[in-house]
Amino acid sequence: MILNTVLYLLLNTIFVVAISPLAMTLIKKVKAYTQGRVGPPLLQGYYNLFKLFKKEIVYSPNSSFIMRLAPYLNIGFLLAASVMVPVVFLPQVSGIGNIILFLYLMVTAKFFMALAGLDAGSTFGGMGSSREMSLSAIIEPVTITSVAALAFVLKSTDIPEMFATTLNGSLAQYPTLILVAFSLFIVIIVETARVPVDNPETHLELTMIHEAMILEQTGPKLALMELSQGVKQTILMALLINIVWPVGLASNAGIVPIAVSMASFAAKVLTFSIVVGVFESMMAKIRLFRLPSFFMLALFFSFATIVFELLA
Repeated sequence: MILNTVLYLLLNTIFVVAISPLAMTLIKKVKAYTQGRVGPPLLQGYYNLFKLFKKEIVYSPNSSFIMRLAPYLNIGFLLAASVMVPVVFLPQVSGIGNIILFLYLMVTAKFFMALAGLDAGSTFGGMGSSREMSLSAIIEPVTITSVAALAFVLKSTDIPEMFATTLNGSLAQYPTLILVAFSLFIVIIVETARVPVDNPETHLELTMIHEAMILEQTGPKLALMELSQGVKQTILMALLINIVWPVGLASNAGIVPIAVSMASFAAKVLTFSIVVGVFESMMAKIRLFRLPSFFMLALFFSFATIVFELLA
């Protein structure tokens, strides 16, 4: 049991970190194809991180220890959250993936990123942190409602148990999961700073949110921030993917099932990246004051799920 748990912790964390840069590049590649461009090489995300890790760290003279610690705290909380979302196989130990604790870890990581954005005292950093916290105040209740709907349908707050339920059942047994999937998709778009909420590929004052918060980070600290964003995107994608499409997820720690599980997850990430890339290409950036209308869609799907479950 202990060996199984240690193996799970190591493999799951390493695989999530390893595939995160690829997942981020895949979306850029799909967006480029939809716009008639070639796009970056598939390994560009790894090249960028390698280049940043070799660069010198430069701090603003106005920054404090918060700026120096925030990248480590941010990646640390997100790696802890990644342990709760099985990607390579389902652990035999129970109670390892409480979804409420998962949300707390995600919010804490975001808090330290926003704090680092404010710490240097720059205009852009403060603007990005202010916008991020304003959006968080609106999207957090939506996220909690979506998660509550998910737990309501699957009768559990433990993420591995949720995955085991859908793996041993089928989507036909839980049709309301489709509504929850729409809700979670919107939450992923917001939390990972994608179009139409944010645009991670721009540095324009009118559109920056996430990029403004990390504008003062340099070298390896910026690499950690970029990697933590990739990890966050991967574990949120894994949560949605393994809820609605758990095919291939290993239920034990055998070598062949784990290899199949990793390959199937990579294929599912590719599919999800195509969906996100096409979705972003079809959308324009929404004005900030109109974003609550977009968030309300997720809230509607979550409430509809709970109502349908109560009436069933």
